[in-house]
Amino acid sequence: MTEDTIPVERESMEVDVVIVGAGPAGLSAACRLMQLAQEHEKEISVVVLEKGSEVGAHILSGAVIEPRALSELFPDWQERSAPLTTPVTRDEVFFYRNQTKSIKVPNFTIPRTMHNNGNYIVSLGKVVRWLGEQAEALGVDIFPGFPASEILFSELGAVKGVATGEMGISSAGDRKPTYEPGMELHAKYTVFAEGCRGHLGKQLTRQYALDHERSAQHYGIGLKELWEVDPAIHQPGLVIHGAGWPLSEHGATGGSFLYHLEDNKIALGLIVDLNYSNPHLNPFEELQRYKTHPEIRKYLSGGKRISYGARAITKGGFNSLPKMSFPGGFLVGCDAGTLNFAKIKGTHTAMKSGMVVAETVFQVLADNDPGGKDHTHYQTNLERSWLIDELKRSRNFGPALHRFGTYLGGAFNYVDQNWFRGKLPFTLRDEHSDHDSLVDAASAPALEYPKPDGELTFDRNSSVFLTNTYHEEDQPAHLKLGDENVPIIVNLPNWQEPAQRYCPAGVYEVLEDNNGQRFQINAQNCIHCKTCDIKDPSQNITWVTPEGGGGPSYAEM
Repeated sequence: MTEDTIPVERESMEVDVVIVGAGPAGLSAACRLMQLAQEHEKEISVVVLEKGSEVGAHILSGAVIEPRALSELFPDWQERSAPLTTPVTRDEVFFYRNQTKSIKVPNFTIPRTMHNNGNYIVSLGKVVRWLGEQAEALGVDIFPGFPASEILFSELGAVKGVATGEMGISSAGDRKPTYEPGMELHAKYTVFAEGCRGHLGKQLTRQYALDHERSAQHYGIGLKELWEVDPAIHQPGLVIHGAGWPLSEHGATGGSFLYHLEDNKIALGLIVDLNYSNPHLNPFEELQRYKTHPEIRKYLSGGKRISYGARAITKGGFNSLPKMSFPGGFLVGCDAGTLNFAKIKGTHTAMKSGMVVAETVFQVLADNDPGGKDHTHYQTNLERSWLIDELKRSRNFGPALHRFGTYLGGAFNYVDQNWFRGKLPFTLRDEHSDHDSLVDAASAPALEYPKPDGELTFDRNSSVFLTNTYHEEDQPAHLKLGDENVPIIVNLPNWQEPAQRYCPAGVYEVLEDNNGQRFQINAQNCIHCKTCDIKDPSQNITWVTPEGGGGPSYAEM
């Protein structure tokens, strides 16, 4: 037995609650738990693990926030200087007919869920960092740079905590001089708040069949850029949403956004539904095309791009919500899929799910619960809150767009939301998984994308540079192939491999040398969007946590 194969005993820590992920859901759960502990003069220990190098480093969203949940959690959030400083002043919605023409949608015909009166344009990263400060002030221990890489189970099959990943392992699997074993955190209850397509949440869903009799979960990829623009054309508080071109040109669905923040900043982006069928479609290039439309270009002329990022979005909604409790733990936020796609918002719903789980867990801890039980009344508590009612009213929104397309689906959603308030006596469903939607590349129309001009449009490499992504070079790849021979690319034109296009960071390549073709994974480029884990048609790519602190470092996204 060599030194590298000698088992290393991991240290362990006993706590009441472990929360995996310092996003809106996880931090709201932590804050609410400690608030209740203070109100009832009860001591509880709460630890939050965050895979990013700091709280907020991996957070990316549009984002327009509905402050409902925040006002419940911290009624005095304005006095506490929460970074919600740009109220929405005007909504505009466009149907982009083609690359030059558009139709501005009359305000009265827009589904009411898309109106933003009382909402705020924010940097969600700043909001999350603020939530982290509130949590620490309440006594929560937050450990950034420590990803939860393994679920720990009791002898009875209940979750008993998580383990953090090893540090200092070489790409060959050997222990480097900097080697440190992972640490076990044992908890009475573990809350999984990893965000979209959490790799532990994915395991739990499979192990406990949490998605039994639910509709297939659906996803989109959201690509975003942050620009600093000419003050003369900047309009703080303006919110613009769009649909149609460029995605409609390829039979794909999704939408776009452009938000005017403070300090002459504009956040813009494209959300591409991951049920698209043409494997030649490149979401990153579609974002670049979107910016060339005259309605968008006019805001960016003379401006400077300062940041870029991408993240998958869980958008199956009410029909796809899994069972959110299991022995020893709970799923919250986008780990479960609480985003309200009809509002294009998930922060307030994620926060509310975290607050409800905190109230559920605190009550059982107050009753001296030893842990490890499946508290299914969490679901009852969710149903008693406004969260489930809101998601249920929006249940038809996504399936209508998938089934009827942008225009007819939009008309259906107007009637459903404005006339019936989401209470039509039937439910539309979309049972097809996104990864099953691609057709054979040889039978799909080829797509040619223009070269970037370096002023308005850009390439992927320069864009990834703006994400400040870093991974220790000599470490095991965190993108795993279940079968090294899949995808099978031998004797096929290399352009038929779709991962080269759906990845927004250029992680995947098909290379040719004297030995033929090979599938190369440039894991150091990965910006943790999880799109490959979702869209890979063979479901052979699995995203796992890299060494602690690796990945993007978003400042204002």
